[in-house]
Amino acid sequence: MTAAPAEDLIKQWEREQARLRQQVVEEDTEDWQKEPDFSGLERVGGVDLSFIKGDDVNACAQLVVLSYPDLKLLYEDSQMVTLTAPYIAGFLAFRETPFLVEALQQLEKNQPTLLPQVVFVDGNGLFHYRGLPCVGVAKNLLQVQGVCKNEEHRSQIAALQKGGDSFPLTAASGKVLGKALRSSDKSSKPVYVSVGHKISLDTAVRLTYSCCRYRVPEPIRQADCHSREYLRTHFPAAGTGIKE
Repeated sequence: MTAAPAEDLIKQWEREQARLRQQVVEEDTEDWQKEPDFSGLERVGGVDLSFIKGDDVNACAQLVVLSYPDLKLLYEDSQMVTLTAPYIAGFLAFRETPFLVEALQQLEKNQPTLLPQVVFVDGNGLFHYRGLPCVGVAKNLLQVQGVCKNEEHRSQIAALQKGGDSFPLTAASGKVLGKALRSSDKSSKPVYVSVGHKISLDTAVRLTYSCCRYRVPEPIRQADCHSREYLRTHFPAAGTGIKE
């Protein structure tokens, strides 16, 4: 792709990001979000894309729906997709999200009673589907707006003593962009929780922790596992070269 079309595309995506940002609701909107034990929440979803190493175009788009609170698999959908949008740092959602939204559309059409009440996304940023609440959970810190992995950040991580402990990720402007969460007693590495839509940050952190058996919350972990297994089954020559 030549420089000019890429610049045009970035400008288009920046406008779309700004438009979506105006629509984001960063507060609790569902009754179950206000309950201490999330009473009324029965289905949580997770989405993920996995690639074969060396191939950045063909991927497995994965959706899983788990029961809550026992986190048992209720539904899964694995589809091979071809990504047509270019990879541009900071705009990953525009490349991957359309296929994950399509998986939710197919579920709503074919088995609407299994549509999740909240969706977990591997990463940061926005994800919209018909007003579903959404939580972003990333394994790596997105270093933006003055948030960086400096000595202060490392000392804050070291101060997380047990599962459920967290600290805010505060931008230079003073706005809290998300929280670092120690999601398991067994892992000292935090995950980074952000609001996708229709949920408060504190509730997103609390819900994420309640969905963790290991470091990564089960909806995302199981989506990742199922997508990798699909690729191993259908592309055995790829061996262990499958990447997220």
